[in-house]
Amino acid sequence: MQTVLFHETVFGPIHSRRLGVSLGVNLMPNDGKICSFDCLYCEAGFNAQGQGTTGVPTRESVKRALRNRLAEMQQAGDPLDVITFSGNGEPTLHPDFKNIVHDVINLRNHYYPQAKVSVLSNSTMLHKPQVVEALKLVDNNILKLDSAIPHTFRILNRPGSTSMQPAGVVEHLKMFAGQCIVQTMFVRGSYEGVDFDNTTPEEVDALLYAYQQIKPREVMIYSIDRATPAQNLVHVSAEELEQIASRLREAGLVVQVNA
Repeated sequence: MQTVLFHETVFGPIHSRRLGVSLGVNLMPNDGKICSFDCLYCEAGFNAQGQGTTGVPTRESVKRALRNRLAEMQQAGDPLDVITFSGNGEPTLHPDFKNIVHDVINLRNHYYPQAKVSVLSNSTMLHKPQVVEALKLVDNNILKLDSAIPHTFRILNRPGSTSMQPAGVVEHLKMFAGQCIVQTMFVRGSYEGVDFDNTTPEEVDALLYAYQQIKPREVMIYSIDRATPAQNLVHVSAEELEQIASRLREAGLVVQVNA
């Protein structure tokens, strides 16, 4: 089984195909996964692997680890494009997320003022005002929307809440009034005997309508490029992604393709 990728609170830097040279901040356990989605393609594996034993890091431990790593990088003259909240689950689930965002921004300003702060989020905690407030502070507020059709949304993302629907996610995303980047994973395949494909004309039309309501700063589209916990998933080619991007650009959207 595909399992957690990140065994440190601060990891990297790595080269992100979307963001450049990225230093990661993992607010979830180092030996388990905590997420409000259980996506078929998650590179950190399924939630069934458990939450581990280390628990989520404290605000002070995150601050200390990031300060130490940034100081080391600065002394070595290493480049840095972005500090990215990602890791073994959903970062906005951390109970001290807003305060940690403030700490990260302050440390960025001190050590690498030219670097951006990014958050990769699955959009499930946007009903919490403190999460929304924190996300409005970062440079790249990157929020997931993989399908605007309920059936596909539930198959692909497997939300922990049975009441969660893509229409509700869209309503929350609209709150950012252009202060967000919407990220969509395009993938097709089969899981437990159910086929899915969010590249069909119906799916793309539904996503386009959702994007037009959200009015994001940018739309990022991509497909799988690493091992996934579900086995029968198919990578969507660069050519197909460009075709989808063309459709979205014709409607006036700014689109980044990460093939």
